[in-house]
Amino acid sequence: MPDRPRRRLVLDTRPLRHSADFRRLWTGSSLSVISGQMTGFAVTLQVYQTTHSNLAVGAVGLASALPLILLGLFGGSFADAIDRRRLVVVTNWGSLLVSSLLAAQAFLGLRLLWPLYTLVAVQSLLGAVGAPARRTFVPRLLAADQVAAGIALNQLSFQVGMMTGPALAGVMTAAGGLRTCYLADVVSFAGTMYALARLPPMPPQGGTDRPGLAAVAEGLRFIRRRPVLAGVFLADLDAMVLGMPFALFPALNAAHFGGTPQTLGLLIAAPGVGGLIGSAFSGPVGQTSRPGRALLACVMVWGTAIAAFGLARTLWLGLPLLAAAGAADTISVIFRATLVQVATPDGFRGRVTGVDFVVGASGPQLGNFRAGAVGSLTSPAVSAVGGGLASLLGAGVLALAVPALTRYRAPVGDEPR
Repeated sequence: MPDRPRRRLVLDTRPLRHSADFRRLWTGSSLSVISGQMTGFAVTLQVYQTTHSNLAVGAVGLASALPLILLGLFGGSFADAIDRRRLVVVTNWGSLLVSSLLAAQAFLGLRLLWPLYTLVAVQSLLGAVGAPARRTFVPRLLAADQVAAGIALNQLSFQVGMMTGPALAGVMTAAGGLRTCYLADVVSFAGTMYALARLPPMPPQGGTDRPGLAAVAEGLRFIRRRPVLAGVFLADLDAMVLGMPFALFPALNAAHFGGTPQTLGLLIAAPGVGGLIGSAFSGPVGQTSRPGRALLACVMVWGTAIAAFGLARTLWLGLPLLAAAGAADTISVIFRATLVQVATPDGFRGRVTGVDFVVGASGPQLGNFRAGAVGSLTSPAVSAVGGGLASLLGAGVLALAVPALTRYRAPVGDEPR
């Protein structure tokens, strides 16, 4: 009994204890996140060392983003048509081949850009096809009352990987060159492939017969008929498109926080630190009976923190505000992913998850473009404050316009999903 309050606050680890399949998959995926960040670091640094061009480095992000945005929906239709475990195994073998080719070009000492861009695009394409299917594993492996906890654990491993991967890559590059980062990514696939091999078959239950445009259109019509799902996606777009401030960090750093690389690094790291804390203390997420309301509350906290950050003039105030924004964003991601998985029948889960994947991939990029455009027309501070307030107001409008989202109740115990 004494540990009951603590359980309500701290991350719920029951999925790791109760499901060996989830535990193996989580461990392998955690290693993959870290090694994937190391590969991202290596590609970015290799392109810069080859060209010394910021445009060439930016093109790496473009090569990665376009396949995710364009093919994520179709990946969801594949996940609703064929065995999801088999689909993820095939795309992981493809990713292993791509990682091996990246390592090979590093060991051969090639100084060509087109292989890097091509391999990054192919890796992203494989992710767009496999990721929606992979995200549907959690509700198939865990009881309904543990789905939120499983998603929170996945989010924690993502946050840890985002922080430790680049740092570890820097150390390994200094010790053995970029080739060691690529090689580590290849080796890390062993954990994921072992975990996937131990999973049971996961055929979709009542899914589509044929993947493609018609199946994608059917999934979009399903979302339109389920206002709670439409509200979830609109809430995320509201937060990211209207409130994302990252493109403003260099200008705000120069104007208000000293302009040094060290302070810029702190600004960039602060949301990640907040996200890690939010993941670690996400225990209440799985016990929230009205997750739609909680999601909108997180968006409001995000918008308020971003607007306040735009007004901050001292680093000691700006960093905690960004950390609070990062924590709210991470918890909102857990709520969003849980709602998508639990409120969607299995036959549509791949396609709806594909939409979730595309929204999550495109929203921040569109938001950074908006922030930069508004900042160039007005000022960086006005862009940050206006974007945060617009996100806050948008969440209030959604609460009124999509009452199904605020009324939605989470299933209890082993209630059918």
